Amino acid sequence: MIYPISLPLVQIKMAVKNISCKMEEALISCALGKIQISACEKGIHEIKLQEDAVPESRTKGASVSFEIVEGPREMIEPLKQCTAWLRAYFCEPRLTEKLPVPAFHHPTFAKDSFTKAVLMALLQKVKFGETVSYKELAVMAGNEKAVRAVGGAMRNNPVPILIPCHRVICSNGSVGNYIGGKGNQLKPWLLAHEKLLKEM
Repeated sequence: MIYPISLPLVQIKMAVKNISCKMEEALISCALGKIQISACEKGIHEIKLQEDAVPESRTKGASVSFEIVEGPREMIEPLKQCTAWLRAYFCEPRLTEKLPVPAFHHPTFAKDSFTKAVLMALLQKVKFGETVSYKELAVMAGNEKAVRAVGGAMRNNPVPILIPCHRVICSNGSVGNYIGGKGNQLKPWLLAHEKLLKEM
């Protein structure tokens, strides 16, 4: 569950695995409930979704809610880019292809690893409205036998939606888990949202 962050936002020091950053946060209210974004000047650290949220019903042609409810008056560039990208994703998804994806500064992206390779392959190769199986993504990342490792990368994705782990489904066509099974009600909404808007 996401808890409100008080205004004015206080910058805090965060040190994880030799990464020490001055953090800023923004809180978004949207069709998926609350989304909390943490970032420093070098990039996005985390996107946290409201695991107990009940998504808004989604119908073709209907508008989707999106509002920045808390955040600094003058956002640092990665936070500004992230909120702009997410607004486009929910409200005008065709614009996401023209907008920059913010840099990432979570420890997961600090060094080369198979997890990083999986996440970057997903970001670069699986586009809006498309899906891929865990096995297919393992092939894209360079190791067709590492299906379980792909599942682990999806569970530990620090920036969901931006890196679209909701597009990774089971080989039998079932949608599978989302956020380690904690946000399973959100995944079908995201897939349906993309399908509806791709057809428009």
